[in-house]
This record gives sequence, C-alpha cells and structure tokens, in this order.
Amino acid sequence: MSEITNTLLPRHIGFIVDGNRRWAREHNLSTLEGHRRGFNLLRKVAHKVFDHGVEYVSAYVFSTENWNRTEKEVDYLMGLIARLAEKDIKSFIKRGIRVRFLGVTDRVNEKLLLTIRKCEAQSAHGTRGTLAVCFNYGGRREIADACREIIAKGIPAGEITEQTIAEHLYDPEIPNIDLMVRTSGEQRLSNFMLWRCAYSEFLFLDKKWPELTEKDVPEMLTAYASRQRRFGGN
Repeated sequence: MSEITNTLLPRHIGFIVDGNRRWAREHNLSTLEGHRRGFNLLRKVAHKVFDHGVEYVSAYVFSTENWNRTEKEVDYLMGLIARLAEKDIKSFIKRGIRVRFLGVTDRVNEKLLLTIRKCEAQSAHGTRGTLAVCFNYGGRREIADACREIIAKGIPAGEITEQTIAEHLYDPEIPNIDLMVRTSGEQRLSNFMLWRCAYSEFLFLDKKWPELTEKDVPEMLTAYASRQRRFGGN
C-alpha cells in the first residue's frame, strides 16, 4: 500500500496514454508494436494505482477522432480492445476491479460491442475499484449527449443545473478527475473528459507512455499530494 495517507490520495486518476507511435518509431519498431506495448502497460499501471488505494482509473485509449487513422491501425486497435475485454479482464476481476467502457457505439462492430457488454457484466460486482476505458470517446460529444438526454426527458431549461448535466454524463457515478496524467511531453487535454477535468490537477510527463513503469506511480501520487487544491477558494 501507498505511504501517502488516504486523505492525500486522488480518488480518480485519468490517463491520456500518449506517445505509443513515437516510442515505436524511436525504437525502429512498427506503430502496431507501440500500441501493443501501450496496452500491456495499461494493465500493469492500473493495477499498481489500485494497489495504492485509488478508487477510479480512467484511460483514454481510442478517441472519436482516431477513426481518421489508417484502416490497418484502426483494425489493430480494435483487436487490442477486444483482447482487453476478453482476456485482460480476468486479472481485473480477480482483483475485484469493475471495468466500464465510456464512449459511443458509432462505427463499432456488433461483435466487439457484445464483447464489451459481456466484460462489463462479468466485472460488475467488483468493489475494490473501477477502471473506466474511454473508447470511441470524445469529451465534447459526451456533454452534447448529456444535453440531448436532458432535452429528451423534457426537463425545463430553468431547472437545468451543473448537477443535472453531471448526472447525464456517461456512467455518471464515475467522479470528477482529481489527477490527470498525460505522457509524451504534450500539454493539452485532446478532448478528454472535459467536464470531469474542470478542477483536475494536471501532471505532464516527458516520458512516452510505453516508457512508463510501475515505479512511476508512487511519484505521481507524491506529486499530487504536494498540490494545494483550492477550487476557486483562497
């Protein structure tokens, strides 16, 4: 367990897992190998974060914009998602971790959707933590979908509050992100959890995602514990 006290632990850590392709090119490997290494690492890092007592981990693994990549790369990524939902899920279930997929179903084939739903059902009783896999996900789309759902329910405009919108996000029980970590030296959100990141602490790492190790997790938590969160206060 972490030496950091529970009061200083983030409840929810979000990861923008950036740099897989650049890492692969630097090591004279294929882009696909970079993605494979990245997915393997996600499982290890998530387990380590949960072992320290963090309740929620979210990972941005495929955005709604990623469909613009080559067909070969997209197909490979779909295969990695299927592997996560069919095989990697076993290690999460064993550790009592619930897995949820956040995103839209547009363009995703029915077989993969069924695999994802089965994965969610199999892990539904996990109580030790929740892994939110942001797949075919876009932060703006999530907010737009929440607004559409609110309108469809006939909620009067005058009754819509910030809480109303929060309650209509994808899987609304997943809380705001306390610590958002992005690898590869880039310093932007790239449409990741825009609503839930409103008051997040940001940590930008120069390492590309496949260069990360489980040993980096305590350093992330220490960096978070050193921050003073004010939420607009003094």
